[in-house]
Amino acid sequence: MAIDWQRYMAEGFYDELIEAPGNPRDAAAALCRFLEGLDDRELVEHRTAAELAIRTMGITFTVYSEEDGSIDRAWPFDVVPRVIARSEWEPVERGLKQRVQALNLFIDDLYHRQRILKDGIVPRELIANSRDFRPQCVGINPPHGVWAHVCGSDLVRDKDGTVYVLEDNLRVPSGVSYMLENRQVMKRVFPELFEDYSILPVDDYPAQLYDCLAALSRRRAKRPEVVVLTPGIFNSAYFEHAYLAQQMGAELVEGSDLLVGEDDCVYMRTIEGLSRVDVIYRRIDDQFLDPEVFRADSQLGVPGLMRAWRKGKVALANAPGSGVADDKVIYTYVPEIIRYYLDEDPILPNVPSYLCVNKTERDYVLDNLDKLVVKPANESGGYGMLVGPAASRKEREAFADLIRRHPRNYMAQPMLTLSTAPTLIDNHVEPRHLDLRPFILSGKKTYVTTGGLTRVALRKGSIVVNSSQGGGSKDTWIVDTEGS
Repeated sequence: MAIDWQRYMAEGFYDELIEAPGNPRDAAAALCRFLEGLDDRELVEHRTAAELAIRTMGITFTVYSEEDGSIDRAWPFDVVPRVIARSEWEPVERGLKQRVQALNLFIDDLYHRQRILKDGIVPRELIANSRDFRPQCVGINPPHGVWAHVCGSDLVRDKDGTVYVLEDNLRVPSGVSYMLENRQVMKRVFPELFEDYSILPVDDYPAQLYDCLAALSRRRAKRPEVVVLTPGIFNSAYFEHAYLAQQMGAELVEGSDLLVGEDDCVYMRTIEGLSRVDVIYRRIDDQFLDPEVFRADSQLGVPGLMRAWRKGKVALANAPGSGVADDKVIYTYVPEIIRYYLDEDPILPNVPSYLCVNKTERDYVLDNLDKLVVKPANESGGYGMLVGPAASRKEREAFADLIRRHPRNYMAQPMLTLSTAPTLIDNHVEPRHLDLRPFILSGKKTYVTTGGLTRVALRKGSIVVNSSQGGGSKDTWIVDTEGS
């Protein structure tokens, strides 16, 4: 047999599929039996079929290097899915809804009365020194009071089985297209499993996204004009921009395709003339959105766009200024933010964290860099962080200097023992560490994807799951064990 679960060892870790050697978790039992029944040839055939499907479907991601510039690569995908019981997923879903509701209330408060600062729950100086607080957004009232319409929260599980929120992505979260495509690949490669297994669907996401965006329109129209604003083909997430536009039936536009008229409405240039735009799902960072307000040298945005948004002539998702809550230092205050606005205890815990802006905690971090993971406040994609146990002494010393010079910009967390899942390596399975990014839509109602994008560190022993740094992905199955 190509896969022998008796020989699969993930000692010291919480494994998502296998509870003990030869003993699958209940939700994964049928899958494990199926995989164990495949011989070497069948296993290779299924993996080859997945690779062919990815090439045929054109699923790519872009990486950048100083030597070669931008390079499109086939999406790295593992055919062994992650499985979570529906009964286990439901409290996670409730926790994500709670978290995003509180974060939207927090953002709205910051751009209006700032009660949470006046009451001393969040230190005022953290917002004053925030790279992503936008004074230009003060006093603006987006529809439904929602600023972050699309959120991707990264979840990890420790060795005791506890699910933690590792970070919240509220600016321009990406990855949902790969969640959708992973499911399509699995349906092509293992169609029989979807006939015999009660796997909750994810393919309603584009319709849910369109409905969320269309509900932001202030203009009465049978079908509001929704567009996806992309920086262009050289952006690392361009595949996703094009994919989501196509799936929603929306136009994919660049800044040069749009203009703001004398009436402060936004129009799209078409071969038939100008067409009014109601909602822009923007995949461009704040500072490039409008050269009249932010970076004057931006060629990616639309002059006058902020003026149109402020006057309610167009809706923007996510709203400019949302990134003030997408800050790894602010992240440490989210439990208190939930208690402050909702008068509830957090359902999902944060990873214990140390703020380098506080001297006592900074001293602890500097004395224990060899045991901690240190992150900059505003970077993403796994860039700019220090994994202390894996870093050299020279790297730790350089990072210590950065912390001393810019303490506001850094926070640290203990090195979690991330959960693992069986991953196909050559012709056998080995445990690899992973995380999970569910996506939450907020508007008139709140929607959470059933599961999300599971990212897996394909290098043995690595905890860095980002595709740009050698990571891959898996399909994520939320399984209704009671209904099957």
